[in-house]
Amino acid sequence: MDRFPEDGGMNTKLHAITDSIGRPIRFFITAGQVSDYTGARALVGSLPAANWLLGDRGYDADWFREDLIDRGITPCIPGRKSRDKPVRYDKRRYKRRSRIEIMFGRLKDWRRVATRYDRCPKVFLSAIALAATVLFWL
Repeated sequence: MDRFPEDGGMNTKLHAITDSIGRPIRFFITAGQVSDYTGARALVGSLPAANWLLGDRGYDADWFREDLIDRGITPCIPGRKSRDKPVRYDKRRYKRRSRIEIMFGRLKDWRRVATRYDRCPKVFLSAIALAATVLFWL
């Protein structure tokens, strides 16, 4: 699970769930100023069966970790720097998150996605879904 901020007039974040090889499965868009927890809360209910969830520091929340553990998913999320007590996570496994970053990079190869060409969030999300389908599933 990860997200990338968008530039170009509209301030939005795209949150994504990918499979183990970095192909996107689900997307969710939030406003840029909204906390990453909102994206996590929206996507946690639709998580596929998995052993691990890799996420960046923005998803470091106790409630999110507990929810993942209740679902039988081991969180691999580094703790926020402001955390009093450090969180343990598998650093070697966390390096695999680069697959997610590569997925976002490939999506941004589509100019329409990278520049946030569409002003309507629904149309923008549709363009992302089309790009993801062509890039990763066809």
